[in-house]
This record gives sequence, C-alpha cells and structure tokens, in this order.
Amino acid sequence: MSSVSFSHLRVSYGKRDVVHDFSDTVKPGDWLCLIGPNGAGKSSILRAVAGLAAHTGDISVDGSPLRLRSPRRRAELVAYVPQSPVLPDEMTAFEYVLLGRSPYVSYFGVESNHDRAMVHNVLQRLDLEPFASRQLGSLSGGEQQRLVIARALAQEAPILLLDEPTSALDIGHQQQALELVDRLRREHGLTVISAMHDLTLAGLYADRLALLHEGHLVVAGSASQVLRAETLAEFYGVSVTVHHEPDGTVVVVPRRVS
Repeated sequence: MSSVSFSHLRVSYGKRDVVHDFSDTVKPGDWLCLIGPNGAGKSSILRAVAGLAAHTGDISVDGSPLRLRSPRRRAELVAYVPQSPVLPDEMTAFEYVLLGRSPYVSYFGVESNHDRAMVHNVLQRLDLEPFASRQLGSLSGGEQQRLVIARALAQEAPILLLDEPTSALDIGHQQQALELVDRLRREHGLTVISAMHDLTLAGLYADRLALLHEGHLVVAGSASQVLRAETLAEFYGVSVTVHHEPDGTVVVVPRRVS
C-alpha cells in the first residue's frame, strides 16, 4: 500500500502552463478521480506521476520524492494506462501483457512461470484469454484498450494511473474493468488515480473527486459534494440533473437546453 502526495505541482509544455499549483494527498488504498472539461490538466497530472511530463513542485510516494527513484523502481511503484496507447500490431496479446512483468525480470533474464501465470490470470479476469494468441493488429479498439488495462494490472504496482480507461469500451466491459480495479484495490490496497469524463462512473467508483478547470483545482471531495448541477453548469457549461440514489450513488443526467 502506498500514498501519493502532490505539493504545488506545476506542469508546462513550452511556455504554456497546463497545471497550476496542484496539491493533494491520496491515501493508501484510496481512489482519486480527476474530472473536468477537455484541457483541464487531468492527463498532465497523470503523465507527471508516470515520469512523462516535466514539472516543478513535488510528487512523493510514501513521503519520498518520486523524482529520486530510478526508472526501474518507478515502474515497480507506478503502472500507467495512457489515453491513446500505441500498440505493436505484430505482437500477440499475451506477449503484450507480459511486458507488464518487465520491472521484475533481470537484464538478459527471462520471464518466470509466476510471471506467465500472472498474465494468464489477468487475461482471464478481464475476459481476454481467448485473445491470448491473437496479434494486436487484429483486435478491435475496445479489445486493445482492455489489454492495456491488463498489462498495467499484471505489473502489480501499488499505484495505478488510469487515463480515460473505459472510453472505447461498451457498458458491460466498462463495468467489468472498473469492478476488477476496485476489487484489487480493496483486496490488495491498490492506490488509484484516474481521469474520467463519465461523471456517473467517476462518482460510483472513486472515493474522492477533484474537479479541475484550466489547470486549477476548483473543488475536491465526495461525489455528492462535487457533482452539483450548479458546479457542473459553471465549469462544463452544461445543463444537467443530478440524482442522488438511496444507496448514495450520484447520477448525472444531461438535459436538453431547449
């Protein structure tokens, strides 16, 4: 179990700042979901944690600055599911997910039986075992996205970053993937930070939501605290109805303007 802390995080691309002074702490085993309109800075925060975006300020794991960790140690700590992954067409699904075990394989070493068993287990739990020997180029976009999630889960890192992990999935596989992530989180103390556009799904699975707008943190809290019709109207420019179900689920329903 690992915690992630952000202290005055600033992410810039050239001279343009896309994240301004972001501070937050995700406790071990918690799920923080970043929400906000396009360009809000959600993906940039995840890329900073993954070591893919230059930044100032501090990102710490268990109190130790992440920038001091070697790339190999970072891969043991953080697994990342990007929004638009590039997959090699000729590689099989099994070979691709097996790449998630790379941090645990010594240089010039080979994967162990445990590594291969872990991959088979993850493929089975995501209903991907029938595709194990298929080449990635022959699979649909949704099947490929599930394999990207599978690779991250096979990595067994205590911190999982998910950037729009269900955008190409049908509703059944959306639920299947998120339920598996949530089950692993509860069973093994996985710490999850995600970026999602589906506000109802975000509120359903995450412990806390952080609403970003133009790189600034607007409000953070539970789904019922953040998903308010007036707040969403102000920062998304939409008209919605927000329903609160008896079990605590918050459902966001778009309304026609006219």
